[in-house]
Amino acid sequence: MAERKLHVACIMDGNGRWARRRGLPRTAGHTAGEEALAIVTRAAGDRDIGWLTVFGFSTENWIRPRAEVRHILAMHKKLFGRLDELNANNVRVNWIGRRFDEPGSRTPSYVQRAIKRAVDDTTQNTGMVFTVAFDYGSRAELARAAQLAAADAANGVQPNDLAANLYDASLPDVDLLIRTSGESRISNFLLWQINGAKVHFTERTWPDMSAEEFDRALAVLG
Repeated sequence: MAERKLHVACIMDGNGRWARRRGLPRTAGHTAGEEALAIVTRAAGDRDIGWLTVFGFSTENWIRPRAEVRHILAMHKKLFGRLDELNANNVRVNWIGRRFDEPGSRTPSYVQRAIKRAVDDTTQNTGMVFTVAFDYGSRAELARAAQLAAADAANGVQPNDLAANLYDASLPDVDLLIRTSGESRISNFLLWQINGAKVHFTERTWPDMSAEEFDRALAVLG
């Protein structure tokens, strides 16, 4: 049996710090971070990573200043719009997060359309699965999974029942979690899926991520 390809997850932290150190507005950091994500996505595909999952926008991020939120949303529309490059690299786009019709969902319609188009237009690709966690929180995901599992469980909820009701039950467990900007915490990201994962913390901010830094993170796996 062929060995399963790796699942790498990234908490993309430090856009604001990158900008502050350069005397730039925070929005400039988010723009630089989006470009760094394109670099990391290409690097992951070149290294035959099977799944790359990134924490794009959390359920808590809505409380940020309105102008910053608008800029981040525009960056995500641009990210999901990179279809020519994604298709050229045989990347399949995926999304996890609060469903658009769920209570509390705040994803604007123009971002919803960009997500749906990216998923639909890359569905036939057979290379790396690139998942963006948008309007995502792991506690919300697990609470929803427990609620759905309980509705169908006759003899109590078992771990497999929870796993089957995650936002995307097809995602394998994470092998490596990367966190940038010197923070050594998980921040409500993939709490179920990172069981057993190795973690790479780096002082680099996310906009400073490169293919070389990605390789240093992969070296944690031995």
